[in-house]
Amino acid sequence: MNKRKIISNIALLTAALVWGFAFVSQEQAAKYVDSFTVNALRSLVATVALLPLILFRAKKSSVPVLEKNKKDRRLMFTSGIMCGTLLCISSNLQQFGISLYPDDAAISARSGFITALYVVLVPICGAIFKRKVSFTVWISVVVATIGLYLLCGSSGLSGIYLGDLVVLCCALSFSFQILCVDHFIDRVDSVKLSAIQFLTCGILSLVLMFIFERPSIESIILSARYILYLGVVSSAVGYTLQIIGQKYSDNPTVASILMSLESVFAALGGWLLLNKSLSFVEILGCIVMFAAIVLAQLPIKSNKKA
Repeated sequence: MNKRKIISNIALLTAALVWGFAFVSQEQAAKYVDSFTVNALRSLVATVALLPLILFRAKKSSVPVLEKNKKDRRLMFTSGIMCGTLLCISSNLQQFGISLYPDDAAISARSGFITALYVVLVPICGAIFKRKVSFTVWISVVVATIGLYLLCGSSGLSGIYLGDLVVLCCALSFSFQILCVDHFIDRVDSVKLSAIQFLTCGILSLVLMFIFERPSIESIILSARYILYLGVVSSAVGYTLQIIGQKYSDNPTVASILMSLESVFAALGGWLLLNKSLSFVEILGCIVMFAAIVLAQLPIKSNKKA
């Protein structure tokens, strides 16, 4: 394995690690502040954290922070606002779902694996826009459904939490957000797009926070360390590692599989940091769901010899 591949794999694996452990921070932050407050502060912190990177890249490459061409500048802000609006919906559904779980549930593990179903849902949602869906993806949907049943419904309706259903909606919403990013990513600067979508998400969540929530300064201070992790490490650093990893990767399938390990690290984080374990059937459900995630990302080679 050459140096570029090693750098790529380490970067993507580290991104999956910080994203996975972010579910623990989300779970803990939910004890102090409500969903809109978490995402408003998290997204605004992420925006500020990305600014030095944007300025550094602009200085290094002698490219202006904002595009000089009015059309390019309009496209940048339009794409960022659209992606940010979908990110706002997705991240708030996720945080709201996490807050609905009972305290004794393996929250990080369940929400992490259910969220990761976006990998399966993205190509299916893409079919709405006439994107071809492979046979393996349809198989992965069946496998994911079985895994979801083992994780959430094997003990009957009593084993299904309202949080599971809301996080499942979040996975669907993330699918459209990913498709939106995919539509614009080749036409605009990726780091600037990320910063604008975080800013949009932060502003929208802030407005919703003032309308529906009444966070106190004390509660925000108590949740500060978790929000800082979510904003700086999970969002800004994690996204930067993803850029580095995908830049040096020559195999998008391997890259996607490494990033989908986020769900495994979410379960591991809940076990290590919060001492929350899964039952054997729930672990089996996680394994089956992860198999579906990997299956959805495997390419099909049309060449019979290959």
